[in-house]
Amino acid sequence: MASGSTIDALGQFELHPIFGSFGEALCFSQAPLYMVISVAVVLAFLYVGMKPKAVVPGRLQAAAEVSYEFVHGLAVDTIGEKGTAFFPFIFALFFFILAGNYIGLLPFSYTFTSHIAVTFALAITVFILCILTSLRFQGVAFLKHFMPEGAPIALSPILVPIEILSYISRPISLSIRLFANMVAGHVLLEVFASFTIMLAGLGVVGDALAVAPLVLNIALTALELLVGLLQAYVFAILTCIYLREAVAH
Repeated sequence: MASGSTIDALGQFELHPIFGSFGEALCFSQAPLYMVISVAVVLAFLYVGMKPKAVVPGRLQAAAEVSYEFVHGLAVDTIGEKGTAFFPFIFALFFFILAGNYIGLLPFSYTFTSHIAVTFALAITVFILCILTSLRFQGVAFLKHFMPEGAPIALSPILVPIEILSYISRPISLSIRLFANMVAGHVLLEVFASFTIMLAGLGVVGDALAVAPLVLNIALTALELLVGLLQAYVFAILTCIYLREAVAH
């Protein structure tokens, strides 16, 4: 928010207990509240959309069916025939992130995907699932991936640590990518919105000048809609790629 000539673009990411003393006792802040709201919105969308079960689907049912087919195709095409087993997880992950990204664009709402703790929790869940899946399908042969095939054994003291470091960096890159994109977009929206308010208070000339940041904010909002979808897709497709490596022998 803008206060005088100062713009506090990062204040929107602060967590505060809600629901009074009850929320304070449970440490219940905006982040878990909007997580619950996002889950409820996705479930309501699927339930209401699929409830008619019409042969000729309406708009909402068609949207629900397209969403299902899109994520199912993403999982099966990327992971392979075993992708069907991971489809529910990929579907939940994709729409949880997508709903969080989009709901956070509403006025007076909160973007929980802008917190590294949330995105890292999602990424570490994917990481642990991939390790367990690798051990399930490959057993101890999974460890062979840390030594590139055909490389001289003499180089193993150098190559193995590099491969392990590269592998364990996956949850870090997954979490930072989503977190950084959400923070950057919302900071820009806050800054240009603050410019609009500050200029609008300078009279007729200020009102004219305020049009430029207002137009930029509209363009940024459209860009954030695209980025929100792309980040959910990137998170889901990378999860599928990691799972494909986990199930491959």
